[in-house]
Amino acid sequence: MTDTPQYGFDTLQVHAGSRPDPATGARQTPIYQTTAYVFRDAEHAAALFNLQEVGFIYSRLTNPTVAVLQERMATLEGGAGAVCCSSGHGAQIMALFPLMAPGCNVVVSTRLYGGTVTQFSHTIRRFGWSAKFVDFDDTDAVRDAIDDDTRAIFCESIANPGGYITDLDAISAIADNAGLPLIVDNTSATPYLCRPIEHGATLVVHSLTKFLTGNGTVTGGVVVDSGKFDWSASGKFPSLSEPEPAYHGLTFHETFGPLAFTFHGIAVGLRDLGMTLNPQAAHYTLLGIETLSLRMQKHVENAEKIASWLEKHDAVSAVTYAGLPSSPWHDRVARICPKGAGGLFTVTLKGGYDSCVKLVDSLELFSHVANLGDTRSLIIHSASTTHRQLTPEQQKAAGAAPDVVRISIGIEDADDLIRDLDQGLAKSAPAAAA
Repeated sequence: MTDTPQYGFDTLQVHAGSRPDPATGARQTPIYQTTAYVFRDAEHAAALFNLQEVGFIYSRLTNPTVAVLQERMATLEGGAGAVCCSSGHGAQIMALFPLMAPGCNVVVSTRLYGGTVTQFSHTIRRFGWSAKFVDFDDTDAVRDAIDDDTRAIFCESIANPGGYITDLDAISAIADNAGLPLIVDNTSATPYLCRPIEHGATLVVHSLTKFLTGNGTVTGGVVVDSGKFDWSASGKFPSLSEPEPAYHGLTFHETFGPLAFTFHGIAVGLRDLGMTLNPQAAHYTLLGIETLSLRMQKHVENAEKIASWLEKHDAVSAVTYAGLPSSPWHDRVARICPKGAGGLFTVTLKGGYDSCVKLVDSLELFSHVANLGDTRSLIIHSASTTHRQLTPEQQKAAGAAPDVVRISIGIEDADDLIRDLDQGLAKSAPAAAA
């Protein structure tokens, strides 16, 4: 497609990056299930390896099916480019990789997916990196956490598990003032509900596994680059602003400008870390994205109805959904997520831990799985599963206390889901268990 800014979201989610196959005329993007690509001649091969020409070399780096997905995601997020990889966790490492060095830190929100908390608390320390966890509603604390070794700020647009909405405008202002990139995990919102780059984000990461694919079939991740950050301004990002020995002294920012991060992600990140997205997974994700807006509208519609019903239930002490007028983050919905607060939230049960476990075991339509963003409605007790490795304090800060269940609302009939929750809550009440 050309001149893409004229098209609306619904059109772009179907067409962006996609063209009829030049060899066969196939309208759907083919699965290019190949490892390598034949070069025209020795000169062509040399130009590709020197990054003097864009093309396909080896599927660890580039693949035509994956390339369509990268262009589509960059377009939907309003970015300059994108790099796909094997999972959302892979995308987080890919995002940090060009920015960090031993001794550097990243300032991150306390409201994050439990696996991300673990990755940032423990795993990244093996690279010599560290993370400072801060309540992002306390903007003074965010500013105070930044020091000379800070290289990025990280948060989720709609946080998993609680559906908390981050004030991206306030956080991006802090990042800009500090000369740091803001990385936003937009998995729970998708670009249909929130476009973080429009709120000042430098990089946007996704677990493609969730709402974007939407059918629970494959894992994948992506990093979308806004193309707006000046990587050469401070000297803090030498991987992008200084000569790269592996490419005969090529300087990524000087050579590729707004696409510097994207080219580095492919030419160095995928080359050396090998977190490659396979073409079949890319194909499934492309199919899912074609119906993204339709699904997200239904997710939001169902979530609003079900959260309102749960809030009034006798067995429930709290519902965290930002779409509820009672939510302390309700005023951010219109500004950050104008099309709705998503399909993810938590429910606190008066019966505590035991009632949560009983509810999970009593539901029939809801699937008990460690996933979210499916067409099917999902439930999990985070404190005993996804957030199990965290301390009680970390669980509470992340919105995953022992008396809380996480619910990902699907696209089924809302009344059917309410009936299932009603019978499950009746069975999980303390009196029923006695």
